[in-house]
Amino acid sequence: MIAIVRACALGIALLVTAIAAARAANQTVVVELGNVSTLALDKPYETVLIGAPDIIDVHRRDDRTVALEPLNPGVTNIVFVDDQNIVIANIELLVRQPAIGVIDRIPQLVRRSVR
Repeated sequence: MIAIVRACALGIALLVTAIAAARAANQTVVVELGNVSTLALDKPYETVLIGAPDIIDVHRRDDRTVALEPLNPGVTNIVFVDDQNIVIANIELLVRQPAIGVIDRIPQLVRRSVR
């Protein structure tokens, strides 16, 4: 009987964790090279995991806020974990070139494609 209760408790704990992680995974943030952005979380975090540290650098400001410093264009994710090792946020980051740089290069790109 105790084994059944333990198995049910474990199953419920895993289900709650999976639901929280799935809800957190639905966030995407777009940042541009050369612009440091601030990201605030609803809950305090203990650890941040960076999927591709060559794309983004994360600087801790306090237990709910980080500064995102884009390093290179690309897509990665950052995962925030609380003090109980539960994922509280899994955020996809898209780092792109500033739009001004692209707009300034349109005449060059058009000339190349015409040739």
